[in-house]
Amino acid sequence: MTKAGTHQPLKPSPKAPIKVALVEDQPKVRESWARLINSFPDFSCICVCATGEEAIRLIPQEPPNVVLMDIFLPRMSGVECTARLKLLLPHVQIVILTAMDDQELVFLALEAGADGYLLKRTKPADLRVALLDVLAGGAPMSSQIARRVIESFRRKAETRDDSLRLSIREEQILALLSQGYSNKIIADKLELSIDTVCSHLKHVYDKLHVSSRTEAVVRYMTSKTQQQKPNDSL
Repeated sequence: MTKAGTHQPLKPSPKAPIKVALVEDQPKVRESWARLINSFPDFSCICVCATGEEAIRLIPQEPPNVVLMDIFLPRMSGVECTARLKLLLPHVQIVILTAMDDQELVFLALEAGADGYLLKRTKPADLRVALLDVLAGGAPMSSQIARRVIESFRRKAETRDDSLRLSIREEQILALLSQGYSNKIIADKLELSIDTVCSHLKHVYDKLHVSSRTEAVVRYMTSKTQQQKPNDSL
């Protein structure tokens, strides 16, 4: 039996319509999207908000299954509103709707807790599929958004590869670091001063874009694991 006052994941029953809340500041766009949602036989737009502040106040009163969130809102942005709603209603799915595929905003929204990211030019049939997808545990994204995400990961991978071009001495120090040795022991083993070891470690941190020994070791071990993987094409 569920205890009173506890929030459980919102799963629509087969007979009940899927409840959607809409957060959009432009009146005509807001009305158009609300009509579209209500035109789907298995959906119902139960809440329409013009601002993030209004969404924070109204949506928790009758939690929906999905929130469609415009990213460009006055005062409180859709990103901030998403983060706040996720704290209040962690099980509610939030899908960002935007007219722009700005890469920085994509990642800010995803970090804030967004479960999907769609462009406003998404076709009605695709929107319905996306809403069903996010309720089934998926992460729907417009193809242009997905491409941005992939390109970003590729660039990060290239940057990571470039950053791992360490000197022989830096490789030696990082290898000993990964074995758990202290700076003093590393200095003794390599017949260096502790100051020299610390200087080399600073260069290693800069090259690996990390700020701690643990991060440096994790990055080093990850790179070694990738280098040791067999070529699948062989």
